[in-house]
Amino acid sequence: MKTLVMRCAAALLAASFLFTQSWAQEKDKPPMPGMPMPKPTPKPTPKPTLAPAQTPAPSPAPAPTPAPQTPAQKPAPGMSEMEMPQTKPQPSTGQAGNPQAAPQTGSPAVVQDTTTLPNLSDRSGWPSPTADDAPHTFRLFDLLEYQRAGGVNTMRWDFLGWRGGDRNRFWFKSEGELNFASPLGGQADLQLLYGRQIAPFFDLQTGVRFEQHYERDSKPKRAFFVIGLQGLAPGRFEIEPALFISNKGKVSGRFTGSLDLYQTQRWIWQPRLETEIAAQRDEEFGVEPGISDIQVGVRLRYEIRREYAPYFGISYRQSFGATRARMSREGGATNAIQFVVGIRTWR
Repeated sequence: MKTLVMRCAAALLAASFLFTQSWAQEKDKPPMPGMPMPKPTPKPTPKPTLAPAQTPAPSPAPAPTPAPQTPAQKPAPGMSEMEMPQTKPQPSTGQAGNPQAAPQTGSPAVVQDTTTLPNLSDRSGWPSPTADDAPHTFRLFDLLEYQRAGGVNTMRWDFLGWRGGDRNRFWFKSEGELNFASPLGGQADLQLLYGRQIAPFFDLQTGVRFEQHYERDSKPKRAFFVIGLQGLAPGRFEIEPALFISNKGKVSGRFTGSLDLYQTQRWIWQPRLETEIAAQRDEEFGVEPGISDIQVGVRLRYEIRREYAPYFGISYRQSFGATRARMSREGGATNAIQFVVGIRTWR
């Protein structure tokens, strides 16, 4: 028992000695970076003895303290000025960028004016951002063909063109046919129109039309006021309805529609429908009230180039009503199947 007590006492003494040595080493060791230093306990300051009040003498105004200057950085031995590290200037933190920011301590606040002036340059000569009024020119021979029906040979054309921008255009159109070795001779018309875009892909057109017939004994002619539409209907149908009022007050109309069906990138089918209708009779021009005739056909063209495409096809024409009766009395054909060959070109 006595031996056990002595061993415990020796162990306590050894532990006390080791703890004392460890505490002394930790006290002498310097503090780790970022660890706050313990503040020394301030000593009490004795109260000063009050002296009799004296009027202080005016002191001169303190001289302004010059702003601290950063000494120029000198290159280290063996390093040239080009190899010196460049110090990136820090942006100002004055009140110009943030009105609530406080000025920097130890240096005067730098106030910067960041107001951006408007662009005061003259814009009268600037181009339009859309250029929808830039003038362009387009010309198209939709039909330029030779027709053969029985023993009658006919030359036919259908031409249109325009000059202008995307919204306002001046249109010019011509359509007609010449019958060789036929008493009817042929007919031709010319239209001069102003077109205004009223919807996507559609123009409202108004203007004048001149028509002349070429017959064996006479060449009658007349003028019309025209109002119509031209555009691309849903389904990619090109339509062209028009209303005509002649100089004699006669009212008539015409409708033309076509559709391009691509067999390949170069072979293209074009079904086509044309019809004319009249509200009054015009004896001089052989016009009877009602539907005058309907002509349907289909053409297959091959585009050697987009601007140049020869074609061939077939067309059928049928007269109706009073017009059919009149043509029968005059010895004309009331219906006919025509074989056509021609060229479609545009520029």
